[in-house]
Amino acid sequence: MNPGLAWGATAAERVDPLPCDDLQPVALQADRAISIDAPYGLVYAWLCQLRVAPYSYDLLDRRGRTSPRRRDPRLTELEVGQRFMGQFTLASFALSEHLTLTAGNIAVTYAVRPEADGTRLVVRVRMGGPRLPAHLLALGDLIMMRKQLLTLKDLAEAEDRAEPGDRLTQRS
Repeated sequence: MNPGLAWGATAAERVDPLPCDDLQPVALQADRAISIDAPYGLVYAWLCQLRVAPYSYDLLDRRGRTSPRRRDPRLTELEVGQRFMGQFTLASFALSEHLTLTAGNIAVTYAVRPEADGTRLVVRVRMGGPRLPAHLLALGDLIMMRKQLLTLKDLAEAEDRAEPGDRLTQRS
């Protein structure tokens, strides 16, 4: 496997179809996945936070401003065409199941799936265009998305562990 094309994703997850596959059928595919010890509805709600911040390296992505650490429940009110992370557009979604985003010749699906007492977050990025630049983009994406997924994991797990009075009301 080429470096940057898989992180945390199982062989089955790498072949399981996702909505971004239809948006960029002839493209380089990169798969990332992480297990999160929080309910999938809560993980999905944190994915909706990507509307306002990328949750990766804030110094690079947000000029040093910290991505919000408290979830805004209004951000779960989705409509196709909304902006995510400043550069992506919401192409499709299924509540508490997936968000699919596009930007130029890039399509990405964030899919949440129940896993034991928690959630499996599976992300696929499909990058069209010339192979060499796509491979370089996949390496950069791996660094940024790994941080993003670890941050979302920490935030969802922290909210799930919080005292009931400290939690946001969650709609799934």
